[in-house]
Amino acid sequence: MPNTIRLTGIEKFFDEDQVIVTKTNPLGVITYANKTFLDVSEYRERDVMGKPHNMIRHPDMPRLMFSKLWSRLKRGREMFAYVLNRTSLGNHYWVLAHVTPSFNTDQQIVGFHSNRRVPDRAALNEVILPLYQKLNDLERQAPDPESGITAADVYLRKMLQEKGVGYDQFIFSL
Repeated sequence: MPNTIRLTGIEKFFDEDQVIVTKTNPLGVITYANKTFLDVSEYRERDVMGKPHNMIRHPDMPRLMFSKLWSRLKRGREMFAYVLNRTSLGNHYWVLAHVTPSFNTDQQIVGFHSNRRVPDRAALNEVILPLYQKLNDLERQAPDPESGITAADVYLRKMLQEKGVGYDQFIFSL
């Protein structure tokens, strides 16, 4: 279904006091979605429950960012990231996502919880959009997806090293 959605180029917005919330199982299958998520993503609850969260993945979102996300989550670490999502109608919306693993009493990961807020527009326009364009270009120029992610990762690591910050420091500085 998601691959057949035509992109409209229309950006959707949500209010600064709203928080998009979803929860998934360890495989990334949606187990909870709040009303804000449903409204912004233009889905009905019955259309998302039990479906992979990547159903809202926008094709212009660098694969590297999801690779980093899953790597961190599987190690029990949280991640903040600017994310471009696609709605059921082909529109898109930007979020600043905070994704965390959920643990049981034995400290085993039993799922993931994501809160998304309105992103800072200046940071998005001045830093994230050019960065993601470069990462996408590197990924698309590669002979295969894995090589593309590696090339984008090398670029991102070099950029962060030149700035003298880690990924988290970079995101929090925006």
